[in-house]
Amino acid sequence: MKKISLIVPCFNEQETIPLFYPTLEKIKPQLRGYKLEYWFINDGSKDDTLIELQKLQNKDPNQVHYISFSRNFGKEAALYAGLKAVKGDYVAVMDVDLQDPPDQLPEMLAGIEDEGYDIVGTRRKNRQGEPKIRSFFSDLFYKVINKISSTEILNGVRDYRLMTRQVVNAILEMSEYNRFSKGIFSWVGFDTKYLEYENRDRSAGNTSWSFWKLFRYSIEGIVDFSDAPLSIASFIGLFSFVIAAIALIFIVIRQLIVGGSVAGWASLVSIVLMIGGLQLLCLGIVGRYIGNIYLETKKRPIYIIKEKK
Repeated sequence: MKKISLIVPCFNEQETIPLFYPTLEKIKPQLRGYKLEYWFINDGSKDDTLIELQKLQNKDPNQVHYISFSRNFGKEAALYAGLKAVKGDYVAVMDVDLQDPPDQLPEMLAGIEDEGYDIVGTRRKNRQGEPKIRSFFSDLFYKVINKISSTEILNGVRDYRLMTRQVVNAILEMSEYNRFSKGIFSWVGFDTKYLEYENRDRSAGNTSWSFWKLFRYSIEGIVDFSDAPLSIASFIGLFSFVIAAIALIFIVIRQLIVGGSVAGWASLVSIVLMIGGLQLLCLGIVGRYIGNIYLETKKRPIYIIKEKK
């Protein structure tokens, strides 16, 4: 029997797991006879997430599996661990909070089998219900990264998608430590279709994605898929040098023609501080790239498994 493997990252999701599983079981009859295999990835949860997963696995050991990390390694590590573990003919990624509509899974399957797509993903039509400040910065992120990166990442696209085995194998060849899945999914190419849906609230519990975590994640995405910040840093350095050189020439000429001491120490100090700040900004940008190189060269594992069933 052909099989669809479903990867479900979990971090402190004890309230949503009991709601997620029965919801997906109702969808199974619409999957054209495919067996649905669950792979829950417990990403170092501090609540009773692992206990809930163990209950599910004991209830249905042939269909439900889980991987439990030794600590929290992040959603990207959880996705990668799931992709390495599954063996299904098709592979889906879905959040456990039911913000990803499970009823679109049969339509995804139809897109691959009937229309010939390699990937069928999902995209939110809007961000209704989200804080406006978060929506603003999310939109800004997509505008920026699509301007400076050759890999297009559509605004509103979710990790929720169904992929062929060929696509999964291509993704697994990208074993880098610093991962940004939305970019990786786009970078590998293949024929892709997106299904749109209205934004949904979580079924239970609270999100673990704070504004600061999302900001750091966006910076990681920009660094991983564009070297434009390095070019910007070089331009800023060159521009600052030219301005400083012009100012120096002006001061020398003024001293020779007018004479006397040069007034304006406050403005001079401000200029020095401004140039110093620009230099630190450029060093910070370069340092971020060097830091990523350092992490890659250490060859540390992306995750560590404590328990697997």
